[in-house]
Amino acid sequence: MTKKRPSGKSAHESKSPAKTVSLRTLADFLKLSPATVSVVMNDSPAAKAIPAHTKERIKKAARQLHYRPNFFARSLSLKRGFMIGVLTPELSDGYHTMVMSGIGDYLMREGYFYLSAHHRHKADLIEEYPRLLMSRGAEGIIAIDTVLTHRLSVPVVAIAGHEKIPGVTNVVLDHRRAAELILRHLFDLGHRRIAFMHGQPFSSDSDDRFSNLMALAPQLGLETSPELTVQLERDLTSPELGYPVVQQLLNRGQNFTALVAFNDMSAIGAIRALRDAGLRVPEDVSVIGFDDIQASAYMMPRLTTIRQPLRQMGELAAKHLLQRISKGNGRAPQTISIAPELLVRESTGPAPQEAIPKLANRSRKSAPVDVDG
Repeated sequence: MTKKRPSGKSAHESKSPAKTVSLRTLADFLKLSPATVSVVMNDSPAAKAIPAHTKERIKKAARQLHYRPNFFARSLSLKRGFMIGVLTPELSDGYHTMVMSGIGDYLMREGYFYLSAHHRHKADLIEEYPRLLMSRGAEGIIAIDTVLTHRLSVPVVAIAGHEKIPGVTNVVLDHRRAAELILRHLFDLGHRRIAFMHGQPFSSDSDDRFSNLMALAPQLGLETSPELTVQLERDLTSPELGYPVVQQLLNRGQNFTALVAFNDMSAIGAIRALRDAGLRVPEDVSVIGFDDIQASAYMMPRLTTIRQPLRQMGELAAKHLLQRISKGNGRAPQTISIAPELLVRESTGPAPQEAIPKLANRSRKSAPVDVDG
């Protein structure tokens, strides 16, 4: 016979919530002054004068007692908000998310919060959002792939920013070096007729990336022409970005043995379009991407791409912004250049000896698929 449970609250229900441990409670437990504990827990500049063993003892006790610093009390005492604003075109998977993760991780370690706003490249929102973020206490702004046109009243670091604006530090990839890596890799594989994607007009990197490719191609004896170039227009962050433009390229009847995509997402869409047209990658056409998003190493074939250290770029931007906030704008660098890296995987290979006639024949066999419905 099952015993009846006594009426009233269960043991789980009767547990009272854990009592909040105050700074003074922590200080009394350690037999230290609240000021000393506060300096260590808030990582204030004065903490440098406190012995390392004392700081470790304070942090160990804080973990033991589940002490959490009061963010609002800290803000009031220092008359600062410890808030950063982040502008980004969108929040879907890929480039922007990887950069954001680097920003968020660094700010979290430094005891900062951030507010993000995505603008979809709309000029009115790019103009209005910084004011809104600053009105909510943002001490600085990080702009990701966002075209800024003038300086702001707070420090700004722009990732993929190419405009020289007073008060704005630009964290940019060395696109000339990236173009050298791409074209030399394809040239050494025997490719001489290469198709190119030009990124969307609203993307910060589009013109710089494309102009460097066009400038360096003739130096290697590589032909460039409008017939071998497609322009991306749609505001998409999925493989659908590259699919229809490669269909257009194939429908022109132009012969090419390699394709340089604007980014990894468009490269993935391009590979699908080539396969749907009966072409093999890389046996018939080699494809190279840009960014090294996480999916690029796991697709079939694995994507050859230019790696931008996206997380590190986010961390670097956050680090420089906080330095400018703490030290003042001073002589902040206007440009911080990041070196690219070529990751050779499975989507590029030697140019086939009979690639030109084979490509022309195969491209006419398969009717294009209209992804726009």
